[in-house]
Amino acid sequence: MPFPFWKKHSEEGVTEDQLKNFDQDFLKMSNLELLGVFLAARYLDDKQLKEEIREVNGMVNDYTPKEEDETRREYVWDF
Repeated sequence: MPFPFWKKHSEEGVTEDQLKNFDQDFLKMSNLELLGVFLAARYLDDKQLKEEIREVNGMVNDYTPKEEDETRREYVWDF
């Protein structure tokens, strides 16, 4: 599912405005589809796609960078 996102973001000559519009349109999907894309991004460690999903949907990361690093080290098997 995330392939169109990666393809668009790898194209040359695409402006930031075009990418922003594409991202907003791309992420207009059902919650179930969005969950699948998010899980794929998480599994493949695609930080850019995860951040776009959070931004477009108004999701806030409650962890500070330090807390996130500590959690990742503590639960390395889950990341």
